[in-house]
Amino acid sequence: MTGEIMTIGEMCETYQVTPRTLRFYEAKELLMPIRDGSRRLFTRRDRARLTLILRGKRFGFSLEEIRQLLDLYDIGDQQVTQLRKTYEIALERRQEMRAQRDELTTAIADLEDQLDLVRDVLAERGVDPAVLPCAKNKHTNTTA
Repeated sequence: MTGEIMTIGEMCETYQVTPRTLRFYEAKELLMPIRDGSRRLFTRRDRARLTLILRGKRFGFSLEEIRQLLDLYDIGDQQVTQLRKTYEIALERRQEMRAQRDELTTAIADLEDQLDLVRDVLAERGVDPAVLPCAKNKHTNTTA
């Protein structure tokens, strides 16, 4: 890395993304690298934006939500509006994630009950449960 500017290769290595990903974010106007001929040169601002993009994606924010949050950076209120909006969206996303977790927990419990039922039926029909693939005891959280 040369000071404030990074090449696309350096960005890819630093942030573990592909050149295609960076070009995609550029096409969506989420990143605005300096163009030097066919080269893309990324500033400290681009690096900060990419960090926020990747964090937002990890949390399940849509690209449109991320764009809106990034656009709020420059409105001149010391990022108060941006931070408030980020907080609001994050609260909503956390609730969605908790609901998804609860649904998964219920679905896993239901599936384990069905597996127990099928294992019991197979045992009644003379199949040794120990020979079943990936026999999992729901009480021990281990897999075979």
